[in-house]
Amino acid sequence: MATIEQYTSESVELLRKMIATPSVSRDESAVADLIQEWMTSKGLNVNRKGNNLWLCSEDCENGKPVVLLNSHIDTVKPAAGYTRDPFAATIENGRLYGLGSNDAGGPMVSLLAAYRYLTQTEQPYRLIYLASCEEEVSGRGGIESVIPDLGKIDLAIVGEPTKMQMAVAEKGLMVLDCVAHGKSGHAARNEGVNAIYEALPGIEWFRTHRFERESPFLGPVKMSVTQIEAGTQHNVVPDTCKFVVDVRVNEMYKNAELLELIKSSVACDVKERSTRLNSSAISMDHPIVKRGGLLGLTTFGSPTMSDQALMPFTSIKIGPGDSARSHTADEYIELKEIEDGIKMYIDLLSGLNM
Repeated sequence: MATIEQYTSESVELLRKMIATPSVSRDESAVADLIQEWMTSKGLNVNRKGNNLWLCSEDCENGKPVVLLNSHIDTVKPAAGYTRDPFAATIENGRLYGLGSNDAGGPMVSLLAAYRYLTQTEQPYRLIYLASCEEEVSGRGGIESVIPDLGKIDLAIVGEPTKMQMAVAEKGLMVLDCVAHGKSGHAARNEGVNAIYEALPGIEWFRTHRFERESPFLGPVKMSVTQIEAGTQHNVVPDTCKFVVDVRVNEMYKNAELLELIKSSVACDVKERSTRLNSSAISMDHPIVKRGGLLGLTTFGSPTMSDQALMPFTSIKIGPGDSARSHTADEYIELKEIEDGIKMYIDLLSGLNM
């Protein structure tokens, strides 16, 4: 069996090749080809759907629970402030620089190494490893398109940069398009109904309302009016006022339930763009959480979203790197973070009974 050091070295080399291959969301075919070829060269039997790649352990004993290891291969576009070539994959002072190194290349290759290590010996579960695409845009061609092909999943480990601490809850998201209606008229005369004024009570409600159920890890539901549009010219009273609301949902509500509560509370028209991206949480009594506690890991609630939002099964988010570096110029990951991440994934999962 290869050593952790060997797995780390191979993981870093794969990540350097990934960084050098642009993989912005919905344009990941080149990096998917690269990863598929690399997996095949290691003797792994790769499944592919679109630009999603997955591996299944050989141990398919009936009745065993299934653990999914998941991270994503796509990136955002390079930030404007880069002082380095975002695709150069340079190593300096123990840091690997490049777009996607931290989010989520480091977690992705670390989970892959852990999968290879863990499948060398029998485990009380079956493992599936999935490198998914379109995560940064929550695209329908990403993990959502593959889940039906994976079968029943009992637990997912989602690889995102969390400093290898356990995110036991994650916020969901709804974006709402709201419209308040009035009646147009000449601004110089006392006529018409100003739709901007009609929108104000709703905007104030979104600003001040607190929903009853609050999360110990994620706090209250957070609603923010982020865009507003009204009027055609200065002397016409506007007959419509449109505004957008960003809703960050805690695990105490499903998106569909919260949407109905919102619609019944405001006078304006409310149209959701989607209710797909739900919040998630795992029980503190779950064996993976208890194992993490024994290993000295801390638990927290994550304000940022991942592919967890599209998982209809129990999941936890944990990975090497730091979320504060994600989507920033001169993104990097420490080489030691990758090595430590591989070790921690193995310690978390080796022999885990569920």
